Order: sequence, then C-alpha cells, then structure tokens
Amino acid sequence: MSSHTVIKQVTKSTFTPSLLRELKSHIDGCDFISLSSIKTFSATSASSWRRRLLPFDTAETAYLKVKLAAESFQILNVSICPFRVDGSKVVAFPYNFHLFPREEQSYSFSCQASYLESLARKGFDFNLCIYEGISYLSRAQESLVKRRNATHLDFRVFSKSRKSVADSLFMERIKARIQYWRKSCLNSNKSPHGDMANSLRLLILGMQLHGERPCMTIDVCSDNQVNLILETVNSISDSLVPLVVRNSLGTPTSVRIVFTSSEEDKSALLSDIDHAEEEQNFKLRGFREVMDLISNSQKPIVSINCLNDFAFFHEKFIAPLPPSLHEFTCSLKMVFPKILDLGHLMKEIGPLKNAKNTSSSLNLEVPFQADRDGGQSNQGRNALKIISLFVKINYLHISNKIEGYFNIFHPTACMELESVGCQDDTNTYLTHQEDIAKFGVHNLVFLWGFNAASSLQLKDKLRKYHPIFDENFDLKVVDRNCAAIAFQRQGAVVELLKELKPRSSSIQNMISDGVRIAGFGAYEKVCRMGLWDGRLADSLQTVVLSDNTNSPLLAEKSTEIRWDNELMLYQNEYLKV
Repeated sequence: MSSHTVIKQVTKSTFTPSLLRELKSHIDGCDFISLSSIKTFSATSASSWRRRLLPFDTAETAYLKVKLAAESFQILNVSICPFRVDGSKVVAFPYNFHLFPREEQSYSFSCQASYLESLARKGFDFNLCIYEGISYLSRAQESLVKRRNATHLDFRVFSKSRKSVADSLFMERIKARIQYWRKSCLNSNKSPHGDMANSLRLLILGMQLHGERPCMTIDVCSDNQVNLILETVNSISDSLVPLVVRNSLGTPTSVRIVFTSSEEDKSALLSDIDHAEEEQNFKLRGFREVMDLISNSQKPIVSINCLNDFAFFHEKFIAPLPPSLHEFTCSLKMVFPKILDLGHLMKEIGPLKNAKNTSSSLNLEVPFQADRDGGQSNQGRNALKIISLFVKINYLHISNKIEGYFNIFHPTACMELESVGCQDDTNTYLTHQEDIAKFGVHNLVFLWGFNAASSLQLKDKLRKYHPIFDENFDLKVVDRNCAAIAFQRQGAVVELLKELKPRSSSIQNMISDGVRIAGFGAYEKVCRMGLWDGRLADSLQTVVLSDNTNSPLLAEKSTEIRWDNELMLYQNEYLKV
C-alpha cells in the first residue's frame, strides 16, 4: 500500500449533504465496506482485568466487558472504505471521519491515558478532532431530542368525545382572540398606508412576526390546551399555521400561530419549515447519517475488531446496549445484517503462511485525488489495511465460502490491527496461531490469596498442596494476587472443587495459608453482577462469600475458549513478593 494513498478526511466543515451523496454512490457501487474506528480506549493496551479481554473470556463475558467500555468511552474517528474486488484488482474509496460528541450526546466520557499517548506519538490530531469533529446522536437519542425541539409543525388534533366546561370556555376565549387577530391581519394587508405604517400598526397591536409573516403566541400549560388550540385553529381558517413551542424537556410552553396570505404563501411557509427541520435533523444526526447509509445499503461489512467496534457503534449510533450478547446480536443484525470479523476468520483458518505470494498480484486502486483538506493524511489507513488483509484471506482460503463466516463475534477476535501484525506491510500475520491451546471452561479454575514471587514459584507451592497439581496445567497471572489455571485433563477441576465442601485435608492446607479457589462460574457471576471495581481477587471473593448453594461455582455451560497467550497479562510484579 502506497504511503501516498489519498484518504478523504472529513470534518464538520466538510460534512455536507453533497459529500453524503458522493459516499452513497460509492457504497451503491461497491461489493463490501471496510470499517475501522479509533476510540479513547483500547482493549489490547488496557492493563486492568475488567478492561482487557482475556483468553478465558467466553463470548458472553467478553460482551459484558466491551459493553462496559462502550458505555464509558467515546469514538474519536471512524474509517469507512467502500470497495469492490475484481480478481486481483481492488478499487477503494477511503473516507476518514473525525468525530466528537455533542453536548446532547454526552457531557463527559472516560479516556485511557496510555492509549491516547500512543495515538499522539503516531500523529493523531486531537485538536482537529475536538474543534472540527462531527457530532452524532443515536437513533434513540434523536427520538428524544425531536420530541423536545424548540419549534416544530404540528397539525395533529386528538378530539375528545366529551369536553369539560373549562375546555369549552378555553376554546371560546381562544377562538375570539384568534379571530380578532386574524381580522387585524386581513385589514393590515388591505391598508393603503404602506408597509411602514402597517408595521407600526401591527406593533401597536402587539403583533409578532415569524420571519416576515404576522404571528401570535398563546401560552399553554398542558398538552390538552395545545390540542384545544389546534382544534380551534383548524375550525377558523386554513390560512393559519400552528407551531408548537416546547422547552428543553419537551414540555409545550406555547403555540405560535402564523398568518399566511394565500395558498401559495402557506405552501412556501410549509416548505421553509420542512427545509429548516431537515437541516436541523441533519445536524442532529451528524455522523449517524453515514451509519444509516451503510445500514440501508445492506452491503457486507468487513472489520477486524467487531465485538468491540460494533458494541461502540450500537451504543453511540443505535441505542443503549442490551444486557446480554444474544439480545445484542439480534439487535445489531437488524441494522447491519452481514458483518465479517477478520480476527475470527484468521482464528478459524490459521496463519497466512502463503500471504506473501499474493503481495505482487494485489493491485489497490484509490481514485481519490489529493486536495487541500488533508488528502495526504495517514489518518484512516486502517480501513485500507483491512481491505488488503481481507483480499489475501479471501484469495488464499475462503474464496466463495464467505457466507459461513458472517455475524460471528468470538471474543478472541477482539484485537487491534497492530496486534495481528497488520502494519503497512500486510505480509506479516498471525504466526502464533498454532500455539493457541483450546480448553473448555470446565477445565479452568481461579486462585487468589497466594504469596509467590513468580509463576514458577506459585506452581511449586501448589504441588505441595494437592496431588492434582502434579498433572499438566498452564498457569497465567490475571490480576494482582490472582491467577487462572487451565488443566489438560478433563474432569480435574470437578474433582478439585468437590473437595471444597466438605474440605479435604489438602484443600484445608490451602485455605489455612489464605489461598482461595473457585470454578469458572465465579468469574461468570462477577461479570454478570458488574463487580468491576478493584481487584479480580476481591470480586471473586465477594461472589464466593455470597454463594449460599454450597456449589463449587462451576461454569453454567461447557463453552470452549482459546488460551491465547497474546491476550494474557505477563506481569510477575502482580505477584506478591
């Protein structure tokens, strides 16, 4: 990929309806859409157990972690690249959108300092993001904001079969007031004294103007009064246009009635109102317009960090995230029906040993020309890297079998491009795949409360506690004073945990030394309960103490996980000396 590939940089000053029309034409003519994002957080660089996706995370626990991140952090940048593939030729149209949330969307958000520092070292332009970032609202937020717009056209009348005496008196009083005002407007139009005299006359009468048209404002204190006024206006004349004015909470405060002089004038007013509302809605939706274009196209989306990225996209552009992975995937599929996660795909097909054989044959064509808006910027290149990786995978391994890989969100596929070696030279790939072991969650157990200076020292101590630790097992540090153990033999964990209640002599020795043990079910419960604060050992201890079932806290389902060393914390300083 050339370092001079032109990527269209889009900020709020260049984010226009014409740009959207251009993007739509490229989406309509593409086969796939590559998508990548930059956030104020990176799961791969996080050190905390609750932020980082770990090799023993199931799809459900991984979702609960990314849900927490999506609700806490923000998106700063989204790279979108519609592309089509014709043999070894790829025609791509890369766009890089700089984002920053509006006040209605979020008053505050969290930042991961170490990750922002790494972005700064790579040249990420935070000033451009903050000052020129495009705002956005989710579909759910847009519905709320629309309900409390300052003004909007509303002809709806909800007639009640029977009106109270107070309603009838209110309508009669309002009707007389509107008729007198309308008569003054008609007489003003017939006055021979000129525009200035008419304006002075209207001013003396206390009339207001909506643009250049006379209007009057009637204060209200309930939706019922609004409805009564609308019904009254409709009964008087078709030339009157009522506008409901609401406060920031969406509560109606008044009804503004605008006088039009003819059918043509009324049509012009309604057209102006529609245009103003469309402009306002465009500003409200902001970058969401782009996500809606992608959704409406129903084109397949290619990415490499889908569980993480699309949790953020759902939270920021669709609606608050649902509580479970199943609900999330169902909701997401209604908006984006075909999502291909290259991270999962590479886990399935293994390392791309022969990828370099295609490097010379791949021809990536980007028709964009450099412009004054930063066409030569490197920001947004990840979407192009994903395309290069996808084409090589497709060419080497899956060809026309791609349909079988859509909408699979495996937790170990949550990674950044750099973590899979996808740099500018896309011939470097997941060479460690053959070393990844597979375990069932029933093979896993958690230990905490130990006192050891290293993983090897901890293993030696465990062998003294119980003969089961003489078997083959892998131990990795998870958090300070907490470790995860994966046994090779099926049933080893069940045998060990059965000795907890009642305690065997070996288990009693461990407990006496302060070592605690629990099955994977304890970790699942920690994630479901949202016990994210503090150390994992403390959260596990809370779950164990609150369990009144005398169960060994085994996992509910026998789910397979991939013991991926790339996702594990190698930090012996977490162990007590």
